[in-house]
Amino acid sequence: MIEKLFWISVVVVGYTFAGYTILLAIIVLIKRIFSSTKLPMPNPAELPEVCLFVTAYNEADCVVAKVENSLQLNYPKEKLKLLWITDGSDDDTNSRLEKYPEVRVEYLPERRGKVHAMNRGMQFVDSPFVVFTDSNTLLSPDSVQKLIRHFQDERIGCVAGEKRVFKGSAENMAAAGENLYWNMESILKQFESELSSVVGVVGELFAIRRDLFVPVANNCLLDDFQISMGLAVDGHRVVYESEAVAWENGSQNVREELKRKSRIAAGGLQAMIKMPALLNPFRVGWVSFQYFSHKILRWTVAPWCILIAFLSNFLLVFFATGNSLELIYIVVFALQLGWYLFAFVGFKAEGAIAGNKLFYIPYYFTAINYATIKGLFRFLKGKQPVTWEKARRA
Repeated sequence: MIEKLFWISVVVVGYTFAGYTILLAIIVLIKRIFSSTKLPMPNPAELPEVCLFVTAYNEADCVVAKVENSLQLNYPKEKLKLLWITDGSDDDTNSRLEKYPEVRVEYLPERRGKVHAMNRGMQFVDSPFVVFTDSNTLLSPDSVQKLIRHFQDERIGCVAGEKRVFKGSAENMAAAGENLYWNMESILKQFESELSSVVGVVGELFAIRRDLFVPVANNCLLDDFQISMGLAVDGHRVVYESEAVAWENGSQNVREELKRKSRIAAGGLQAMIKMPALLNPFRVGWVSFQYFSHKILRWTVAPWCILIAFLSNFLLVFFATGNSLELIYIVVFALQLGWYLFAFVGFKAEGAIAGNKLFYIPYYFTAINYATIKGLFRFLKGKQPVTWEKARRA
C-alpha cells in the first residue's frame, strides 16, 4: 500500500511539473510537420479602434509610468482609447490622472473590488476590442498590435499576452523564482496555443472582442481566468502572443508571493466549481485535457502528492528493509532531503544569498505548493474577500 502511494505520487508530481510539458511538446511538434501558419501584421491604416482598459485602486506610485508607457505604444493614437476605472481610490491616483487629458477616468468613491469595477467599466467601452492591463505593468511597444492581429481570425475570441518579471536585485529570491516560473509557463502556453487554446490568461495583459464580454460574478477571484475560459467554453479560441509583453516587478519577498499564490489557488478552486464544462471533452475538445493537466492537478492533487511522496518514501526507507527496490528508495529519499535542505537554507537566508539557483528554486517551488494547500483551506473557510490586500512588489 505504501509503495503504491509512493509511486502514484511520484508519477503525478512528475507528470504535472514536467511530463505534461514534454507530452504537449511532442504533440505540437508533430502538428507542426503537417501545418504551419505565419500571422502577418495588419496594415496600420486598417487597424481597428482599441480600448486600453485599466482598473486601479490606490496606484498613485505607478500611474505616471503606466500612462506614459501607454502613450508611447506603437498604435495609432486616434485609435487607442485609454480608460481607467479607479473606484475606491483615496490616494493621489485620480489627481495624477487629471494631468492626462487623453485618459478617460471613471470613479466611484465606494470600493467594491476589481471585478465590480471591471464589470461597471465595460459600459463605457464602445471600441470593438478591449485590451486589459494592470496599472503596475509596462507594455512592450508593439504589444497592442501583436495582440490585435490575431483577431483577423474570426474563431479567436481572446488573446493572451506574455508576462515577464523584472529580476531586480540579485538578493530577491521571490522575483528570481517568479521570473523562472513565468519563463517556463511561457513555453507551456505557446504549446497549448498551438494545439488548441491557452488554459487561462494573465490579467497583466490580454485582449478580447468587446461583444463577447460577459460580466463575471462580483465574488470572482480569478476574473482573467473565468473571462478567457468562458470564451473557450462558448467555442472561441484563446491564443497566446509571446511578442506582446507585460513587464512587472516581482514580489518583495517570498512571503508576499505566498499571499498572491494562495489567492490564485483559492480562485482556481472557485473556477473549478463554476466552470465544470471545461472538463467535458465533448464540448471543449483538447482544452479539457489541457485544463486537467495544467490547472486541475496543480490546484488540487499535485501539492498533496509532493507531501505523500516524502512521507511514504520515509516509511519505505526506515520501515521496509529488504525490499528489492530499497536502494532506489534510499537514493530518492536522499534527493528529497537535499531538496528540502536547500529550500530551508533559502528560507532562512532570503535576502542574503545573491540569487543562487541552488537555493531559490527549491525554496520558491516548495513555497508556491505550500501556498496552494493554504489556498484550499482559505477557499473552504470562505476567507477570501474580493477586495484583497495586494502583495507588495519590489
